[in-house]
Amino acid sequence: MLKIGVVGAGSWGTALAHHLALKGVEVDLWVRERDVFHQIRDRSINKTFLPGIRLSKKIKPVQSCKEVARQKDLVLIVVPSHVFRSTLRKLAPYLLAETPLVVGTKGIENKSLMTMSQVVKSEMPEYRSDSFACLSGPSFAREVCEKHPTAVTLASSNKGLGRYLQELFSTEYFRVYTTQDVIGVELGGALKNVIAIGAGVSDGLGFGSNARAALITRGAAEIARLGVSLGAEAVTFSGLAGIGDLILTCTGDLSRNRMVGLKIAQGMPIDKIISSMKMVAEGIKTSLSAYRLAKKMGIEMPITSEVYHIIYRGKDPRRAVKDVMTRELRVEPEN
Repeated sequence: MLKIGVVGAGSWGTALAHHLALKGVEVDLWVRERDVFHQIRDRSINKTFLPGIRLSKKIKPVQSCKEVARQKDLVLIVVPSHVFRSTLRKLAPYLLAETPLVVGTKGIENKSLMTMSQVVKSEMPEYRSDSFACLSGPSFAREVCEKHPTAVTLASSNKGLGRYLQELFSTEYFRVYTTQDVIGVELGGALKNVIAIGAGVSDGLGFGSNARAALITRGAAEIARLGVSLGAEAVTFSGLAGIGDLILTCTGDLSRNRMVGLKIAQGMPIDKIISSMKMVAEGIKTSLSAYRLAKKMGIEMPITSEVYHIIYRGKDPRRAVKDVMTRELRVEPEN
């Protein structure tokens, strides 16, 4: 029987652990919060992050990095991007260079401007890049647990590993596509959260369907511009990890990042928005990383820039919308 460790018991980490456990896989789930640990161990629920879902009894909650990572056939890391590096450092002593590592984190580090695969390389230089994969795409955790049809993308430079993981994760309701474009999938998953905050602002201000459609479309264009400049394949951003995840996060009622935008439009200060949320909205921190990365690469990202200025510079959302709409007129598509 396969032995898998899942690191992170937020909604998505718990959902993936449950998903694999239902396939008969033995799953150790690393849980940071003591109360969540007891919820899963004693009642097979995660009331804090995934309420109302009865979890598989094959999930064993643990609070030791050694226990979740040592002698595992596969390790999944599903923690917020701002704690990814520190978590990886705790896991590294128990990970072999060839242990398959699947990352479900969607973000870009603020200081280093690295994606999670780049963080792995910097922290574990001996780790084999062909053992790394990332999982992304339009996938609300609750809907996966409820077995609603879902399709995602799994990226790995190793075609053999990609096919193996594709088979492992796929079910009749969870369809997995593969690609070798790791950086493209990572950037699509991270940057869509920033655009989703903008979509929430637009919806919260009552600007309607026209504005939302324009924002999603032009948001996709600027994500692709930055992605290609960093070595990604343009076609990736028209797939599940690109436009698919972008549409879901910009329109879905379960989207935390869209909710942040809605609250900004209502006039709630960003610090109060953060403190009121149980789960992390990655787009808040990623907007800073994306803004800095775009400046570094010389890539124009007007929507991302305005989201950054709203969150970190206190810019009035209505002024931000006006500034985007009154920019110099352009052709489409842009190079």
